[in-house]
Amino acid sequence: MEILTQQPILQTPRFELRPVRMSDLTLIEHYAGDSRLAMRTPRLPHPLPPGLIAGFIERAMADERDEDVWVMDGTAHNGGEVMGVISLMRLDRNQSEVGYWVAPPFWNTHVASDAVTALTVGNPLENDTMFASVFHDNPASAKVLTNAGFAYLGDAETFCLARNATVPTWTYSLKLR
Repeated sequence: MEILTQQPILQTPRFELRPVRMSDLTLIEHYAGDSRLAMRTPRLPHPLPPGLIAGFIERAMADERDEDVWVMDGTAHNGGEVMGVISLMRLDRNQSEVGYWVAPPFWNTHVASDAVTALTVGNPLENDTMFASVFHDNPASAKVLTNAGFAYLGDAETFCLARNATVPTWTYSLKLR
């Protein structure tokens, strides 16, 4: 596992992306436990096992980690403290995979678009390329990626824990340099 540098705080007009912290646990568990969210997110099982999110946050805060995780924090702009979570998982030195979810109260508010755009513009891991996948039955996430400049690569399949099944996905990439 590679030691990653300190995560920056990235600003958007409506919220900031800040590193996840243990004080986010209750709200992340609340939203991550929502079956509507879990069915759209490959790595969230449903029902949510006790301790899963605490372990996720601990790994995300560790000095040695393979994923940087930010919280979409709207507190400074009179929003909820946790609007969603976005991460970059390093695939190799020059590539990472973007993963994100937005809390249901913030669906259809362009929060995901703002977060993905902030990561692509900020490029905090100094990647050459970012990748992302979305389920076919979640076209809103596909639109988020295309609006941020990602290009469609093709179809694939991804295992979804909450569905306990392999689900058809669209894959996308974005060249950053």
